[in-house]
Amino acid sequence: MMGEFSDYLAGLLIVVGALFALTASIGLLRLPDVFTRMHAASKAGTLGSCLMLVALALHIGEFATGVRALAGAGFFVLTAPISAHLLAKASYSAGYRMWEGSVRDELAQNVVSPKKNGQIQGG
Repeated sequence: MMGEFSDYLAGLLIVVGALFALTASIGLLRLPDVFTRMHAASKAGTLGSCLMLVALALHIGEFATGVRALAGAGFFVLTAPISAHLLAKASYSAGYRMWEGSVRDELAQNVVSPKKNGQIQGG
C-alpha cells in the first residue's frame, strides 16, 4: 500500500517538475532580454529539477541514492540564485541592456558599464 502511494507521488512530482522545466524552456525562448530569460531559467528550471530529484529519492528506495538526490536538490537551491545574480550583474556590466518595457533599472546607479566608462568593448 505504501509502495504504491510513493510511486504515485513520485510520478506526480515528475510530471509537475517536467511542467516547470517546460515553463523554463519556453521562458528562454519567449522572453525579451537576457535578464528575464535568466530569471525564468534559474527559478522555474531549479524548481523543476529539484522536484524531479525529490521524486527520484522517493522512488528509488535506497537510502544512499535518496540522500544523494536530496543533496543535489539542496545544491541546486543554494547555487542557482547566486549564479543567476552574478551572471546578470556581469551581463549588465558587459553592456547588455534591459528591455525597453522594463519598469526600473536598479543597477544603473551601482554598476559602471564599459560604454559609460569610455572603454572599447571587444568583439
